[in-house]
Amino acid sequence: MASEESRLIKPGQFEPHEHWYPKALNATIHPLVNFFLHLKKERIVQRYCHLHPKVDKSYLKQMLDYRPKHFLWSGADLMHVTNEDGKRQMLVIENNSCPSGQKSMPLADDNQEEGGYRVLMERTVKPYHDSRKSLIEGGLAVIYDKNPMEASGYAAAMANSFKEVVHYTSWYNGSDANVRFEDGICLIRIGRSGWKPMRLVFRYLTQKPWNRLPILTKTQVVNPVIACLAGGRNKMLAAKAYDFLNTDLRQAGLEIITPTTIWDVSQEEIPLWIEKLGGQAVIKNPYSNAGQGVWTIVSSEELDSFMALDQTYDRFIVQSLIGNYRWSSHSDRGRFYHLGTVPNDRGHTFVADIRMMVSATQRGIRPICVYARRAASPLVDQLDPGVKSWDMLGTNLSFLDKEGKWQTETNRLVLTDRRDFNRLGLGLDDLIEGFIQTVLSTVAIDKLAQKLLNSKGGLKSRLFKSLDDDAALIREIIT
Repeated sequence: MASEESRLIKPGQFEPHEHWYPKALNATIHPLVNFFLHLKKERIVQRYCHLHPKVDKSYLKQMLDYRPKHFLWSGADLMHVTNEDGKRQMLVIENNSCPSGQKSMPLADDNQEEGGYRVLMERTVKPYHDSRKSLIEGGLAVIYDKNPMEASGYAAAMANSFKEVVHYTSWYNGSDANVRFEDGICLIRIGRSGWKPMRLVFRYLTQKPWNRLPILTKTQVVNPVIACLAGGRNKMLAAKAYDFLNTDLRQAGLEIITPTTIWDVSQEEIPLWIEKLGGQAVIKNPYSNAGQGVWTIVSSEELDSFMALDQTYDRFIVQSLIGNYRWSSHSDRGRFYHLGTVPNDRGHTFVADIRMMVSATQRGIRPICVYARRAASPLVDQLDPGVKSWDMLGTNLSFLDKEGKWQTETNRLVLTDRRDFNRLGLGLDDLIEGFIQTVLSTVAIDKLAQKLLNSKGGLKSRLFKSLDDDAALIREIIT
């Protein structure tokens, strides 16, 4: 895809209608969600430990006080599930670096028209910039390869927050027309006059960012690419990061709750693992996002279709599938199934996931926004061989059209406003549970990111390869 020409965004150019979906622009936030977003950390800890008396209160507070070094801004995809005994939980499907969400979030404060865009700049990006001595003189930039509605919103909010012009430019996978790195410095093309160095880059690169962004940079980058490699865009290492941290968390009565996950699986092994899980499972390309590279398998026909595909990478992860109680995977935790949306007038319940976006602040990790997405087709009690399982289970709104451009099915967006939020059947305790799961998974990935870097800020290649020995991925990484 050809890169568009870089443009300058000056302070005072934020226009709300350019940065929100029409259905979200004038929506009124649900009072329960707004109450949650403004709930003090101490009250969250108190409430959670009241409901989970075996949890170490001081340890939980330590987790919420955690200040990430690399994974500064994240968004977890959560599923509201239960088991045959009726134990409800918020389960982490994945945690994304540089996540979307602002364009789907009603304003938490009607007097702050820049919403979460400005919140992220003021409490995360600007403090990060100010706390570190810049290694170079230069400007500010927002670079993106997807989601210009939000990327441009961040650029306008950055210009207002820093009171400085921001260079807003695309940098698509396979293109270097407007952006390049030299000696760790990000350079932005400025018309025909040449290249200008950047001291800080806010990036919305989601498609294999490690094949453009170097790991060690002199330009400050939010989020740095190590956050993606350690789990923010690498589901393989995310699963391992969760497992590493869970060893400590369980001693404090906590746990990052995920589907049963088998990693480092070759394509030839996949049928064996699916059989072990009872014939239903989810297969994931560990390095894709936006709903791409994920296959739900509930029949031999769907498995055969997957096995016939050509694949870019050598390794996959296989997870237990969460469906209806009558057709979910067997796992070591039993059988989870979706609570889904409250039934509509036709009695239909839809699978929905909840995106919880958080960021690092001077006082720990705090939530920024919450929204949800539902599947295209309702959840059924009995599987029909003619129905694609993805239509019932897939919730991501993004898709590539015939021209290779990203489009969005906004009809499946569920806002946290006064009208939509009630359809999710969530309460305050569910939001708190989801927030804590998001924080714990963010901490896990950030801790692994720190372990993957040497004292000079470069990648520990041997350690990374021992954790993720996928030759195709390793060839893509710019060290």
